[in-house]
Amino acid sequence: MVPELRQPFNAQWTEARYRDMMRALEAHVGCHIEFPISETPCFFRRSLLDRLAEVGRELIAQAMDPRALEATSALTPERFRGPGEGASPIFVQVDFGLVRASDGSIEPRLVELQAFASLYAFQLALSEHYLQTFELAMPVGLFLGGIDRGRYLSELRTAIVGPHEADHVVLMEIEPHRQKTRPDFLMTEQLWGVRALDTREIQREGRELWYRREGRRVPIRRIYNRIVPDELERSRVRMPFDYRDDLNVEWAGHPAWYFLISKASIPRLRHRSVPRTWSLDEIDLTDLPLDREQVLLKPLFSFAGGGIVFAPSGADLAAIPPDRRREFILQERIAFTPVIETPHGPTQAELRLMYVWTDDVRPMLALVRMGRGKMMGVDHNKGLRWVGASTAFSA
Repeated sequence: MVPELRQPFNAQWTEARYRDMMRALEAHVGCHIEFPISETPCFFRRSLLDRLAEVGRELIAQAMDPRALEATSALTPERFRGPGEGASPIFVQVDFGLVRASDGSIEPRLVELQAFASLYAFQLALSEHYLQTFELAMPVGLFLGGIDRGRYLSELRTAIVGPHEADHVVLMEIEPHRQKTRPDFLMTEQLWGVRALDTREIQREGRELWYRREGRRVPIRRIYNRIVPDELERSRVRMPFDYRDDLNVEWAGHPAWYFLISKASIPRLRHRSVPRTWSLDEIDLTDLPLDREQVLLKPLFSFAGGGIVFAPSGADLAAIPPDRRREFILQERIAFTPVIETPHGPTQAELRLMYVWTDDVRPMLALVRMGRGKMMGVDHNKGLRWVGASTAFSA
């Protein structure tokens, strides 16, 4: 992609420069980065990223259709509903893989969409370290939708902090110091002053929540929610409150939206970028709509690709009780085209378009996962180089 940038980058790349970047990035963030960082950023035509951003907006609009929300609302556990949901989500992610069409053009294919926060703080830091270390200059662009760095920081501050002082806002997570996403938590505090807090550090008195900061008792007025519901269920962590409680607190990303816009939305989306998708409870398991080798079985609410089954067997499908089949989708499998030329061979890129919805839904940045394995996750790309987390620059 963008050979006038890709070829010089590959020719001038050195291991020493990459190590320098990683040292500087970890020093900037303030901790070790446990997930792999690719040796290269990705360069895309601005027209392609603009098109992906617009397709993402169209899909979000379809997922927000009242009939679509009615269907996903029926799948949302009551324990994750409650006051403060709002009329729209604040954060939405739309993931696309890339395929090359017969005419040579690049087309997006939807992988997933999720109304949940992503690495808004760390992704900015990673992108800027690529720029600095490898001395990338204009016409390389970073932000989407015509915004600049100042507008990005301002929009995210509005989304995360709202009208409050930063010390009255907390990033809530389960044991944040143990999460692989800790670099993003630390950068969130650097950029917007919002500290990551373990659920056990939050105290409650009636409708009020508070925590201790530098020995002071500080009321919590807004929660930047980073708890993944299925992790909360698995860990059996006891929360200091119930999401259904009437609390004097605002939500920056209410947990209900994790379910309301998710893989559960995909069977109702109609767009050429969306692979054919069926809710498992709506099909005959003895007569699948596609050959088994052409489909994926996906649980609706697992995170980071957990539980996906390639070419599910009859036994795989039969093992799901009838009353739980609505919690799974069957999806057409798409072979993504390796479009990034690297010294280790052509590599696939999955782009996450990161949106913020305050007064309107806006694309902000594009996060990239590079891989040559069966999937983009770490487990499928072990031992490989020039894969992992990256960023999308436009030209």
